[in-house]
Amino acid sequence: MAFQKAIKGTALVGGGALATVLGLSQFAHYRRKQVNLVSVEAADCSVDSVQPKELPSREAQLASLQNTTEFDILIIGGGATGAGCALDAVTRGLRTALVERDDFSSGTSSRSTKLIHGGVRYLQKAVMNLDYEQYKLVKEALHERANLLEIAPHLSHALPIMLPIYKWWQLPYYWVGIKLYDLVAGAHGLKSSYVLSKTRALEHFPMLQKDKLVGAIVYYDGQHNDARMNLSIALTAARYGAATANYVEVRSLMKKKDPNSSKMRICGARCKDMLTGQEFDVRAKCVINATGPFTDTVRKMDNQTTSNICQPSAGVHIVMPGYYSPESMGLLDPATSDGRVIFFLPWEKMTIAGTTDSPTDITSHPIPSEEDINFILNEVRNYLSCDVEVRRGDVLAAWSGIRPLVIDPKSQDTKSISRNHVVDTSESGLITIAGGKWTTYRSMAQDAIDTAVKNHNFKAGPSKTVGLYLQGGKDWSPTLYIRLVQDYGLESEVAQHLASTYGDRAYEVAKMASVTGKRWPIVGVRLVSEFPYIEAEVKYGIKEYACTAVDMISRRTRLAFLNVQAAEEALPKIVDLMGRELNWSDDKKREELDVATKFLYYEMGYKSRSEQLTDSSEISLQPADIERYKKRFHMFDKEQKGFITIIDVQRVLESIDVQMNPNTLHEILCEVDLNKNGLVELNEFLQLMSAVQKGMVSGSRLAILMKSAEESLGSRSPIPVDRSCGGL
Repeated sequence: MAFQKAIKGTALVGGGALATVLGLSQFAHYRRKQVNLVSVEAADCSVDSVQPKELPSREAQLASLQNTTEFDILIIGGGATGAGCALDAVTRGLRTALVERDDFSSGTSSRSTKLIHGGVRYLQKAVMNLDYEQYKLVKEALHERANLLEIAPHLSHALPIMLPIYKWWQLPYYWVGIKLYDLVAGAHGLKSSYVLSKTRALEHFPMLQKDKLVGAIVYYDGQHNDARMNLSIALTAARYGAATANYVEVRSLMKKKDPNSSKMRICGARCKDMLTGQEFDVRAKCVINATGPFTDTVRKMDNQTTSNICQPSAGVHIVMPGYYSPESMGLLDPATSDGRVIFFLPWEKMTIAGTTDSPTDITSHPIPSEEDINFILNEVRNYLSCDVEVRRGDVLAAWSGIRPLVIDPKSQDTKSISRNHVVDTSESGLITIAGGKWTTYRSMAQDAIDTAVKNHNFKAGPSKTVGLYLQGGKDWSPTLYIRLVQDYGLESEVAQHLASTYGDRAYEVAKMASVTGKRWPIVGVRLVSEFPYIEAEVKYGIKEYACTAVDMISRRTRLAFLNVQAAEEALPKIVDLMGRELNWSDDKKREELDVATKFLYYEMGYKSRSEQLTDSSEISLQPADIERYKKRFHMFDKEQKGFITIIDVQRVLESIDVQMNPNTLHEILCEVDLNKNGLVELNEFLQLMSAVQKGMVSGSRLAILMKSAEESLGSRSPIPVDRSCGGL
């Protein structure tokens, strides 16, 4: 009976919703299509023809900011929305400036779930609550999803996402919802969703928990490299003529009296170059605030008494090894233990899991908490097979991003958080664009620039950014990497990475690649062995306005987001390469290394990872295990000193014909040397093995090295006397 009621209820709600949404969807699609055709035609005729070939240097951009008498528009904030505003404005022919206090995409825009999506849950609420605003939000996001996949094909792709079903009644319920999602997408759909049997679901996702599994539904959304996408938008704006500069902070807003109304109107901003300390004025007819979580900070520069509209929410993500998920299939948990949604997605050959959603304070340096990391791990355990041990030690990186939810200042109900974005104009003319999400950055930018054009009577046509290729996308093809391999002698993996990161600009990076001195690959020296990032990307990253080592490990490459230990390993080489290009002194190099190390430690989860093994770690081993590990330890500690040194390890390795660099050995021992006295003591080794057994530490080089050495020595049998000529 319960099943029949569920089916009837689903059919009634779904049938009525389908009919309603179908009519609205087709009409909205027709209207949007007419606008898009005009926009794309205008873009093709007037935009591409004026795109400059060379990207101006940061010095040239700063000179432009300081020497231009007056810009039409000054945008504060270099995230996705701010960069989108700059691109929209400059392609309309407006004199445009963009300043960012840190680096492009240094905030929320680089710390997302990496999805380009319409919002399945928003659609569910739209149908269940008959909320037309929610429907419009999903419809807009699905259109923007299709556009983003088209204009940046090298940085984005369609991704199938599985929704596992563990109760029979959920199958028709979720099927109707996902089919509605397809229907609302209409002509902008990626691929049609489909149902999988239990057997087929396990074939696609063998790590899945199979007990009580009924089947699964697979739908499609988009995925991208968020920081590179943000950077690509900003660089495209710069190539079209926008004066864009990172590490330029707005210190205050400039105002002058309007002769017509006698009111004080914003006319620019006092800025500071954070790298040199130089201050200067940037004058503009219109100023747009696109600072995400810091929206209210800039609004209060305009008016100290204005009320806050930003409601910050922290979302934590973790990265785990790629074997935790299939290479091309994601997973969605629509109802976690506390009602939050968890995504489990393949990304850059790793697995990304998240996100949490909890209130937070606004900060430039959000830190992932151990509580949030463990919450995600526990939810992942619920969906993976018991054969897969989900270990805390397998968290390779973790980060927290601040989602800037907003309250519409014009709303009568000040408690309601706007699900869509908000464009607000203050009495002095400051335009604030806030809210929304990554996927809708372009439409948010369009609305903000439309408001600026209307408020200031600028002579500018409609937005031209629909269908406008971002840097690297126009001449990219799925086989571009083959040309890189054939023409330059790059490894196939490196070539694929360059093509999917830089698009048709990958040739420029390949030309800068160093000769390896090997038979193959001919060029392309890696920064770190297990990732395809090469030294040439550091040199090219400086051309892309990278100013610090943090810029390089987190946004020009994504090392920090993929593996904090690998990023730390690559840091000295990156700092050295940047130092040569930027003429850094030894003191500057040490400073950069220190700042980047702290960034990895606090903001990328290294602190949480390293704290899994501390002086206070408990040893919870069975007596038999303790004896086994003591025996292994004493194979290295021949003199029964109670500790082992580099010399002890070298001696054992030489006995099994293994050679290892002393510097590498020193690093391996330092990972376990808790009291930092240059020795690994028995207690420290037992703490390590206890943490390894509990899954709190994984991939310990010392633990694996000592186990391998023990097995190698144990497998060696003495040579028989007759084989040794009787010992003579």
